[in-house]
Amino acid sequence: MNTKEIVNQAISYIMEHIEEEIALEDVAEYCHFSKFYFSRIFKDKTGESVYAFIKRMKLEQSAFRLKVEQERSVTEIGLDYGYCPSNYSQAFRRHLKESPMEFRSSIYDKSQNHPFYPGVEVKMDSFAKCNSKVKICTLNDIFVIYERVIGNYNNMSRTWCDFVGKYQAYQEKDSLMLERTFDDPSITDASKCLYDLCMSVSPDCPLENSYTIPGGRFAVYDFKGYPPQIYNAYQNIFNVWLPGSKYTVDKRYGFDIYRSIDFKTMYMELDICIPIES
Repeated sequence: MNTKEIVNQAISYIMEHIEEEIALEDVAEYCHFSKFYFSRIFKDKTGESVYAFIKRMKLEQSAFRLKVEQERSVTEIGLDYGYCPSNYSQAFRRHLKESPMEFRSSIYDKSQNHPFYPGVEVKMDSFAKCNSKVKICTLNDIFVIYERVIGNYNNMSRTWCDFVGKYQAYQEKDSLMLERTFDDPSITDASKCLYDLCMSVSPDCPLENSYTIPGGRFAVYDFKGYPPQIYNAYQNIFNVWLPGSKYTVDKRYGFDIYRSIDFKTMYMELDICIPIES
């Protein structure tokens, strides 16, 4: 297994256990390396220490929960991620430059600032308009090969071209192209967004960079438009549709299924799949 895939597996382990107490030793042991060697390769591949990455992810994932679980208290959400009330507020302010309460009261307005296309208007639709684009579906598990990216979504067209060219031999007639997302760009710095480019393949695919995207119940948003509008769609789901619906985002991570793309105009149709509690 190459070092890139070792780090990818470490990141997957961290994201799956982000609400637990995770130490460097735990992640290194999971990857079967000494903590000293593992620390070096992790920072070389991500630009962050294991400790800094875990801390950042805990705070940013908790911030997302503050955004989409408005009925829950700040204390409850902080405790979910291992913080007592006073420590949570201090750590949150150091990282996100405001207290959890200030963040929660301002996130609707911040969500209207496009992180990838400054100056592009982010328009919030009515609940009725959002709801007309959403259907509740039960999706099956999807086995995929993937490439993990930490960086700005503005580079995605190039990374997609590289991905499709690299794995063309594994593409089948019914293969799906997916993008699995782990962050909300209204919270995470645009240069540090974590996402996976994926292609569905047969479960007997021999590549080590493969995993199963868990199925289950999803709110599936019918997106038709251009790349700058994808962020708008997500913010409408999180800021308008979720508060007006009876649903709660669960702890799985969402993904987009690319249904069609016109590479000349970049018009595209996607299923934006948001995991919801059963």
